[in-house]
Order: sequence, then C-alpha cells, then structure tokens
Amino acid sequence: MSDAPRVLITGGAGYVGSLLGARLALQGTFVMGTDLRASSDRSYPVRTLDVRDRALEAVLHEYRITHVVHLASVLEAGTDRRRDHDIDVNGTRNVIACCVAAGVRHLTVSSSGAAYGYHADNPEWIDETDPLRAGDRFAYAHHKRLVEELLARSRASHPRLGQLVLRIGTVLGATTENQITALFARRRILAVRGSDSPFVFVWDEDVVGAILHGIESDRTGVFNLAGDGSLTIHEIAAILGKTELSLPAAVLMGALGLARLLRVGRYGPEQVDFLRYRPVLSNRRLKEEFGYRPAKSSAQTFQFYIEQARARGAL
Repeated sequence: MSDAPRVLITGGAGYVGSLLGARLALQGTFVMGTDLRASSDRSYPVRTLDVRDRALEAVLHEYRITHVVHLASVLEAGTDRRRDHDIDVNGTRNVIACCVAAGVRHLTVSSSGAAYGYHADNPEWIDETDPLRAGDRFAYAHHKRLVEELLARSRASHPRLGQLVLRIGTVLGATTENQITALFARRRILAVRGSDSPFVFVWDEDVVGAILHGIESDRTGVFNLAGDGSLTIHEIAAILGKTELSLPAAVLMGALGLARLLRVGRYGPEQVDFLRYRPVLSNRRLKEEFGYRPAKSSAQTFQFYIEQARARGAL
C-alpha cells in the first residue's frame, strides 16, 4: 500500500526504541532508527545520527518516512546541564523542523508525567488538562515541560504535522534497570515520613503497544500513559517483603545536601520532593478517547518486574 507507514525512531538503540523497532519489523512495517551509536541488534537497522543534526531531514526524504517516533532524550541528568538541554529541547526542535521540511505526516513524542512537576498540591489523580508545572530543580522534568511547550507552539504553526504526545509513567519490564529500580533493590525501602509516595507503573510492552496504536490509527492528541491504579511506597515495601527506612523530609534533605557539598552520591535535596510528591497519572482519557487499554495494571506491572528481576538476580 502506498500509504502504509514508514517509520523512523530517534533513540532507536535505546530501551523502548529497540522494543518498538523489533515489533514494527516483525509485523512487516518499514522501520529504521537513529541514535548516537549504531545498534548491534539485527532486528532492525539503526544509523548513527545525533538528534540535533539537520542531516535528519535528508534521511527522512531518502527513506520517504511518514511517521517519526521521537524517543531520544537524556533520562538521567548529568553534570553538563547545558548539554542535556541542548539534546532534549533543541534536539526536539530540530526533529520538528526536519519533519515539517520533509513532509512527515505524524510525529509521536515520548513525554513524561514528570512534566506536571513534583508539588504538594498535585491532584490525587492528574488529568491531561492539569497544568504542566515542572520547575528547573529537576532537569529531566523541566526539559519535558519545555519540550511540550515547544510542541504546543508547533501544533499551531504546523498543523499538517499530526502530533501524538504520550506522558508516560514509570516504565517497568523484564530487564529494566534505572534510578527507580535502584530504590527497590535496596535492603530497606527508603520512605519519606508522612508521605505515601504513590507510583504509577506502565509495562514496557504497553508503551510499545500505545505507540503502535498511534501509528496505525494516525491518532493525535496528548495522553497520560500508565497502567490502572497506583502503589504506595508502603505497598511496594510489603510486596517486596522488605522493611522501610522512614525518615523525616528535613533529615533526608540535610543528608543529601551534605552529600552534594562533599561531592559524594548522585543526588541532592530536591530528590525528597521527587519521592514524596510524585504525580499520579489518570489513564481515563487513554482508554476512553485514545482507545488503548493497558494490558497490565500498575500492580501487575510491578509484580511482573519483581518476578523477572529475581529470576536474573537483580533483586
């Protein structure tokens, strides 16, 4: 079919990019990826190309790409925040410009629930109509908010480029390892006294499934992507069979502030808000309006992760 999707994935050698590319290739869809490094995974081709490189436009033209899935971003901020901003925000600006110039018809962007920000007055369940309030204390969350503002301006100025923006919860799968799973691997589960620290999880295969649904249906819009329900830090500790290390927020902030001053450890006092004021994503619109129902709930996703992590000795 002449109108069959031809897909390019930025961040194609990454965690979700590899899963998505393999799935698209398996079902016979033309797919290629770009990344800072070529992929050794032979399930689909990944070219070496920086997301900030204007050469992306020529690649989109050459392969007659109709759909771009923009996954490339800095997941854990480093010491060079200017560079991280350049990749996240200016990289997205370049992807949009190249898509418009090459006549791409559909752009999917992986945003995050972090864009809502970590605030004491966050609603019990956050809806897509709630404001994005991520401040600059957390580079990742701040950059996601800036990216979404950039996308909103682009929707007004370039309406022919359809946009699907997915605000994704905490992704877990069979092989997930990141700063969140490191919390679960501790001997005792760290908790902020007086806070339930709720988590919403989404199975990595549901992230792939939602993106595929968007590609196949050319759906546009902004949607939270998470499994049904949430788990508090107390429920997480109980499921893991571990005791909690519950500390007052002031004590944690002081300890992390001292660690930063001494240049030991990776995190600072702002991480306390990251733990206690986590945005809890409502997936109602995802199911009712976007038309995708996650296969696993938050609890089922977490249980699946535990089973797989224990099988490989990570928990």
